[in-house]
Amino acid sequence: MGKTLGQGSFATVKLATSKRDGGKFAIKVIKRTSLGPEDETALRSEVKVLQTVDHPNIVKLTEVFDCANHFYMVMEVCAGGELFDRIVEKEHYDEDEAKKAIRQIASALDYCHERKIVHRDLKPENLLYGDATSDATSEGTLKLADFGLAKLLDSNTMLHTACGTPGYVAPEILMSNPYDVQVDMWSLGIISYILLCGFPPFYDDNNSALFRSIKSGKFDYPSPFWDDVSSDARDLIDKLLVLDPNKRFTAKEVLSHHWVSDTKASNRRLSHFTACMKSYNARRKFRAGIMSLQAISAMKGLVQLNKGPAPGAAGAKLMGALGKKQAIAEETEGPVEVVGEAVSTGSAAEDKSDGAVPAADSALAQDTTATPAE
Repeated sequence: MGKTLGQGSFATVKLATSKRDGGKFAIKVIKRTSLGPEDETALRSEVKVLQTVDHPNIVKLTEVFDCANHFYMVMEVCAGGELFDRIVEKEHYDEDEAKKAIRQIASALDYCHERKIVHRDLKPENLLYGDATSDATSEGTLKLADFGLAKLLDSNTMLHTACGTPGYVAPEILMSNPYDVQVDMWSLGIISYILLCGFPPFYDDNNSALFRSIKSGKFDYPSPFWDDVSSDARDLIDKLLVLDPNKRFTAKEVLSHHWVSDTKASNRRLSHFTACMKSYNARRKFRAGIMSLQAISAMKGLVQLNKGPAPGAAGAKLMGALGKKQAIAEETEGPVEVVGEAVSTGSAAEDKSDGAVPAADSALAQDTTATPAE
């Protein structure tokens, strides 16, 4: 094993070279002595899920080694970085590039959902390019990573555990309703919205206000940021960000949607996207940088957030707030356990993964929840 690619409280990700053929792999080394019973259960669940999947848009688990003091997960290296990070590097960005990324994510979700696997933590940090030359305009492959909160459903089973990431979590989870694979489709709707304008449909510095906004299901397409986006692309968003999960588009329906399935290049330039996306991504990264401070509070148990002002138009609020750093410490960027209007971050791990490889701790300790078995 070579250099360290990612570091967490319970695990380290190392770059490794196969002695057999020289192939490169990312090995997640998990300290067994640091795991509690619930962590062990979460680890077993993640491995079980990853061992059942084999898809070009999902990070592949090659092998596992269960030793006395450490648990080793041998995985493919995703050296291309996070989706959003790659996009902000572009000088030119158009609607077709957003479409290609959405199509690949939907393909991964369709594969998982066909097998009754719900990811439960779909977010930009978990969307990685396979190699450094990959991008949304080439044949580079986008991969879904970190199945630490994933769950394999039984027949006719609904889930109840509250988990996910603020900003991407589905309303049925916030409402404490039973849920299934459709929570992933809401998250895809959020990501698709961001990929088309550069900021999220629901936004507030205060998580309580953010959750109320999500539960209302009310969002808009503010001008001038959406003026260049086609009506067909907006139609897809309208069919994903639906409060009723039974009426929300499935992954298969996304893939067959006329905008997604149309492979003809439109070259519709999104003139306001780059500036918005750079500001949003910088803010997102800044929040991630203060997660260790939030983890200290998490050690004390439940974090009760003050109620903020009633949510307004997310686009206008975000554009007015971008670049400001105040009140950010109230937010939690990692996966969370949501209880009513409160947020519990579960554990105190600090994830220092650079995003190019599977997260070092995943559900075990990624500053937040490895929720108990359903």
